[in-house]
Amino acid sequence: MDDANTMTAPETQTRQSQSVPTEKRKRGRVELSVQQIIEKAENEPVKFRYAAIWSACAGLMLWASYPPLSWSPLAWVAILPWLLLIRIEQPTRRMLFASYVGGLCFTIPALQWMRYGDPLMYIGWMALAFYIAAYVPAFIGITRIAVHRWKLPLLVAAPVVWTGLEYLRGFLFTGFGWYYLGHSQVLWLELIQISDLVGAYGVSFVMVLFASAVALQIPASWMRRIGILKPGAEQIEPRAMRSLIIATAVLGSTLGYGYYRCSVADFQPGPRVALIQGNFRASLVVPPNEYEESFLVHNELTGMAVEHQPDLIVWPEGMFRYALLEADENLSAADLSQIAPHISPGSWRNSDVNSTLATMSEKAGAALVIGLGAYVASTDGLAQYNAAQFVTPETGIDQRYDKLHRVPFGEYIPGSDYPLLSGFFPQNFGLTAGKQAVPFDYESWRFAPVICFEDTVPHVTRKITHAIESQSEKPVDVLINLSNDGWFAGSSEHDQHLITAQFRAIELRKPLVRAANMGISSCIDGNGQVLEPEVFMTKDQVNWQPREISFIDPDTGTYRKKLEAVLVQTVPLDNRSSLYLMLGDWFAAFCLFACGALILSRWFPKRETANSNA
Repeated sequence: MDDANTMTAPETQTRQSQSVPTEKRKRGRVELSVQQIIEKAENEPVKFRYAAIWSACAGLMLWASYPPLSWSPLAWVAILPWLLLIRIEQPTRRMLFASYVGGLCFTIPALQWMRYGDPLMYIGWMALAFYIAAYVPAFIGITRIAVHRWKLPLLVAAPVVWTGLEYLRGFLFTGFGWYYLGHSQVLWLELIQISDLVGAYGVSFVMVLFASAVALQIPASWMRRIGILKPGAEQIEPRAMRSLIIATAVLGSTLGYGYYRCSVADFQPGPRVALIQGNFRASLVVPPNEYEESFLVHNELTGMAVEHQPDLIVWPEGMFRYALLEADENLSAADLSQIAPHISPGSWRNSDVNSTLATMSEKAGAALVIGLGAYVASTDGLAQYNAAQFVTPETGIDQRYDKLHRVPFGEYIPGSDYPLLSGFFPQNFGLTAGKQAVPFDYESWRFAPVICFEDTVPHVTRKITHAIESQSEKPVDVLINLSNDGWFAGSSEHDQHLITAQFRAIELRKPLVRAANMGISSCIDGNGQVLEPEVFMTKDQVNWQPREISFIDPDTGTYRKKLEAVLVQTVPLDNRSSLYLMLGDWFAAFCLFACGALILSRWFPKRETANSNA
């Protein structure tokens, strides 16, 4: 036998002994590979489509909670899919993007009324929709930090974060105070009375708290069935009964407070106010022939109102088309031509507008609040104001309020006020911001005017009212809103604008009257209830004579819009005080502070204690 092929017994044993571990290692590698496959399957996130589908359902339900559908009970459960995405331990694939899709399913249809304003507003519609939708993934992301990193109860974290983000949206980029979750419950008067403590934000807080308690009742088996939780995956183990008891107690306390506040109201008859409502489509450029037409229509409606002997008559924003001109007496014609080349120098010394308004008030035997444009020429240049002019029978032209809170890109371009940037923008474009809140005092009453969307931003209306009351001991009796909603062609914008005004009345405990071009003109009491007018009339389409009609359209069950009308109402004065008026957004600001702390805590050491979620 060849020596090369000869193997002794010890060598054979050695060779065999060396081969055994090799086989074991091979088998070990096979076993480990299978284990890795299993672990990978178990750790695979839930597919994107499940999160996106349910998030889209949340957005659509939220949209249906507001006008035009106004299915308000849906708002209590609409955000459940987003709360369930917070509950699960392991995020789904692209969870935040999926929630952003859901946010767009809400904001795009909700804000579609913006497109009526002008073809360029399609861009604004999309820009605002994409911006507001971003608050949904922000809500989910920040709340997940609280729940999964710091083990805070979902029942606390979710309402705090939601409220803080609503507050942020209310002032960031000048503020967009529309479509708060609490706004969906405007018809449940007892629920929304807590707005005089914490603003409309408090209603949203209670709703998210209750929705969180409901979300904690949903078992893991249901979550697996709808596809957002994998078999064996971890999620918050709810203490369902305790969370539901707490949420029910908070809701019950809120309703109890609302019943009490409504019961102690002692409304007293105040001024008799006539609201004039035209039906003119708004546009960036007003045709010259519409100046006279607008004046004649509103003047005729004023004549109809005078028969009912009002103390005060209110025209909508900008519906007196002729501008009120004021110029420094020291400016020469040459100076005025240089300051305002588009205005004839002789017009500055013309008093026709002043005398016309004074004559109107004298003939009506009532004070007037007229929405118009005011141009003021001085050595500092030209100022262009969106104004409310107060006129009395005794004094003629009186105080003027210039709008403080301007709409970005519609009334001014952000940055154009800064000297370094002003050269990049067209000269004399947009409006000048007013300098201060101005009260209108007539007989024994004090009125606080706000213009257009100023009544949609909680802190703006509160700041105006608080500033007036801080000037003297005399309180504001009535808020007056002048609006031109003719941009929006009778869409759901009119309804949503009215809803925000109702919350302002509750927050400040002041009745609010609003004259709105194209509607919805109304009188709102301190409980936030839109009152059935004592007189609501229009012109008969056949004989053009005044004709009283119902305030609510019997065919649609909604408030009438897109018609010329006169509304007359004795305003009920409210004797109650308001913590919100005194302290402002203290509660919402605290919630926003908590949001900021949670974001910063992302870089803090992680808390490793067991879940304590309620």
